[in-house]
Amino acid sequence: MTPALLDRALVEEATKKSGLIWVRGTGTADRALWHVWHDGAAYVVGGGPGEQPLEGLADGGTAEVTVRSKDKGGRLVAWTAAVSEVAPPSSRLRSDRGDPHHGELWETVAAELKAKRLNAPDGEAVTGRWARECRVLCLAPVEVHTEMPEGSLAARPVETPATTRHPIPAALPKLLLKRKRKRG
Repeated sequence: MTPALLDRALVEEATKKSGLIWVRGTGTADRALWHVWHDGAAYVVGGGPGEQPLEGLADGGTAEVTVRSKDKGGRLVAWTAAVSEVAPPSSRLRSDRGDPHHGELWETVAAELKAKRLNAPDGEAVTGRWARECRVLCLAPVEVHTEMPEGSLAARPVETPATTRHPIPAALPKLLLKRKRKRG
């Protein structure tokens, strides 16, 4: 096998097995995105209300993708991706491309994404909402970066209003202590 085929196989296997990929679009910080791997590319959905943000990822642009190990969290491989938007059936984008199979690809990829989507607020109707309000993007590998960078790649997390840190309710220690006494 040639080095190019080995690199391609590494990208595919690592990306398939990873739950998240780290993507840096134009002018944005690295962002963790959940995805599916289909026919040699990673597909992501987002950009709409309640979905993952896709800032900096534009149709026809490029993005830097880093895949990390599920076990250790270390970088396995990085690659440059060509970004293209996959249009849903009966979409304005589909007629612009002139590709009758583009809508079929969207349906196939959307079904795979739906299977991986955790806690969708609209359940089975999620693909309809994605077709109306979100974007499905294809991140196709263009160039594999096999050299490891020097130093740490640690970065500050992206600012978000989401939080898991709140002061504990005042009554909680008392309730927990009461439960221990009943058991003991």
